[in-house]
Amino acid sequence: MKNFPPATLALADGTTFRGLSFGAPVTVTGEVVFNTSLTGYQEILTDPSYCGELVTMTCPHIGNVGLNSEDVEANRPWLSGLIVREVSRRVSNWRSEIPLPDYLQQQNLPGLTEIDTRALVRHLRTQGAMMATVSADEKLSADDLVDLARNAPSMEGLDQVKNVTCAESYQWNQGIIPAWKTDNRQSKIENQQSKIGNRKYHVVAYDFGIKQNILRWLTEVGCRVTVVPATTSADEVLALNPDGVFLSNGPGDPAAVTYAIDTVRDLLQSDLPMFGICLGHQIMGLALGGTTHKLKFGHRGGNQPVQDQANRAVAITSHNHGFAVSAGSLPAEVEISHVNLNDDCIEGLRHKTKPIFSIQYHPEASPGPHDALGFFEQFATLMENG
Repeated sequence: MKNFPPATLALADGTTFRGLSFGAPVTVTGEVVFNTSLTGYQEILTDPSYCGELVTMTCPHIGNVGLNSEDVEANRPWLSGLIVREVSRRVSNWRSEIPLPDYLQQQNLPGLTEIDTRALVRHLRTQGAMMATVSADEKLSADDLVDLARNAPSMEGLDQVKNVTCAESYQWNQGIIPAWKTDNRQSKIENQQSKIGNRKYHVVAYDFGIKQNILRWLTEVGCRVTVVPATTSADEVLALNPDGVFLSNGPGDPAAVTYAIDTVRDLLQSDLPMFGICLGHQIMGLALGGTTHKLKFGHRGGNQPVQDQANRAVAITSHNHGFAVSAGSLPAEVEISHVNLNDDCIEGLRHKTKPIFSIQYHPEASPGPHDALGFFEQFATLMENG
């Protein structure tokens, strides 16, 4: 690979880091956050929940397996930029189609390497996630970049869902195909699609920034999935005669997505089974009468311990969220089902009388552990009993 030019990361509090640019030589602003996952940078790049964020990977060596077209979570990358300690200059994986630096350049996204990511993460843990600028433009001074960061809109109060949701509804009918079974993959997909009429439950899934692995797992447990834009009304959903409604993950401040909160509040009157993940969990909490707040630096990674309050079992889980439902804000008919053991953050909700539940973390993983995959079966059981 060619030599990388100098680049700078400038935080809104005036802190700067000098490194090298390994992506596109563009100047961008975003909220700088960190992710503790050891693997899965490709899935993180293409997860719409990272829209507007500059993601720092705490794992020091990133890029060694390249990228491929099968493991994406959306049809394009959504984050604002990627920050790593050391980008791999050599790709060693039989599934790789393109090296990480080439992919970022192709997608016009900046990458920053050769900075002290440990110092950056310690700073963010102390000061909190904040707006920042990444630039390889030597004409811009450090003060110029800090000013850009300070003038960038905060993630708090920002509706990012409107930027990532689909333009029109569509059908999803692809289940899980293990990555190691890539031979005749297209015929396997077509075989799955031919079985779509045998699936028992029709689920309408709201796209607030939905990950494809969520759709795969819904399909895997017997769902025929219709994905709809975030602005779809409750009446439009009910006209589709679904067996259940799914509320997806997504980026930004949940309290700013007022149209979705109002719609879910209307759907709650239907008594349809409902399942929410991440932003969908937060929107459900708001629709049920609760409030949300911004976390200091958020939960992003594949190693968060979450405890089930019913049986005290602990699962290691995958996370990506900067907001949370506020403790003490929920009405009496809603119970907290799961709690984060690191900071007591609310990680799950369940309605006491309605077939409704939500999870703050990501049971579909991608990347991350599979401890929590059972929630998809739980949703299917609710529809079966409904």
